[in-house]
Amino acid sequence: MDLLEYQAKALFREMAIPVLPSQRIDYATDLKGLKIPYPVVLKSQVRAGGRGRAGGIKFVENTIDAVAAAQTIFNLPIMDEYPEVLLAEAKYDVDQELYLAVLLDPVARRPVLLGSKQGGINVEAAIAQMQQVIVDQDFSPFYARRLTLKMGLQGGLIQSVSAIVEKMYQLFVEKDLDLVEINPLGISKLGEVMALDGKVTANDEALGRHLDLAGLVGKKRLGSGGALGRGSKGVGESSQSVVSGLRRYDSKVVRSPFEANSNPQPPNPNSQLNLVELEGNIAILCNGIGLTMATLDAVTHAKGKPANFLNLGSFERYELTDGLRERLERGLELVSQDKSVKVVLVNILGTVAASEEITLAIAAYLERKARANRTPQILLRLVGDQLDATRERLSGLSVQLIEKLDEAVAQAVSLAK
Repeated sequence: MDLLEYQAKALFREMAIPVLPSQRIDYATDLKGLKIPYPVVLKSQVRAGGRGRAGGIKFVENTIDAVAAAQTIFNLPIMDEYPEVLLAEAKYDVDQELYLAVLLDPVARRPVLLGSKQGGINVEAAIAQMQQVIVDQDFSPFYARRLTLKMGLQGGLIQSVSAIVEKMYQLFVEKDLDLVEINPLGISKLGEVMALDGKVTANDEALGRHLDLAGLVGKKRLGSGGALGRGSKGVGESSQSVVSGLRRYDSKVVRSPFEANSNPQPPNPNSQLNLVELEGNIAILCNGIGLTMATLDAVTHAKGKPANFLNLGSFERYELTDGLRERLERGLELVSQDKSVKVVLVNILGTVAASEEITLAIAAYLERKARANRTPQILLRLVGDQLDATRERLSGLSVQLIEKLDEAVAQAVSLAK
């Protein structure tokens, strides 16, 4: 269950994570009694991503403009979802934006801390600078500080951002959550930190232990026509958005990483891979849960339809072993085994050694597929230091090597039509 932004920020306040003064808006006329001084930002409260690009976020300077903007936003569907609530929030002058998240890695079966020195709507830049720390023992402030150092933060930001990560982890554990995300975490010129946007995904199976979260479940309004008042009620049942469904792993899991036990250990290269099946025609293969989720978001936002996705896990555990190539080959076989798959989008962050193993794995995979007279198109988005060398090694193979994620996603969606 994905919470709306204003609900997530209510949880942030409980944990003393700094958020801006805000006010819930149920009707456009509520803005006549706004208690926050102008200028303010009005935000559509929907569970889908891409609100800003869709016109669901507007800055206003006075009451007249605010009421008009609210009426527009209430009548604006984002991925077929009309907002029932808006959030009016104070404006904040940002000098820098970071990305932070705590989530459960289904491969390692451990919490993972994610952080990027680039936050906000620039997904490409955020992914390129994404760092991760696996919490493989009892949590301590060391993990949060290690993440900030890997992110390249300096001075007082190390302490202030570490403190935010610690509180996010505490919320993650106390509420049995699947995801706690702040994007962006705004940094002012004075070095003050502020959670400017937040996403919280609750674990449906744990809601019985957290009735406060269960009470936050609300029906969405869906529809394609106009709206009256706040927006028209949709016809038919409410449904979870594709992206939110992916984040909760509600789809059919056909391979489990390894059997649960009281003391789980990080998987070795020969452990099972976890394939999640969907109903599209674009297969997605990545390394790292953060990269996987970001790639799914990008494909969905580009109107693509994922057929499945598979997280190979962090290459830090595999790339120095002989099992990396085998793991990659098995991953390619799993994501392409469904006949509905037209395109395999491989999005990898790795080192020079990993790039060589990726090349060998793709070559071996294509050779087998050629013998079987069935070769889906492969798009490889590879971030590393050896792009030219990799492109040369892949020459002659049915592989497109693309450096930028948005270009790779656009090409995948085009080829899948």
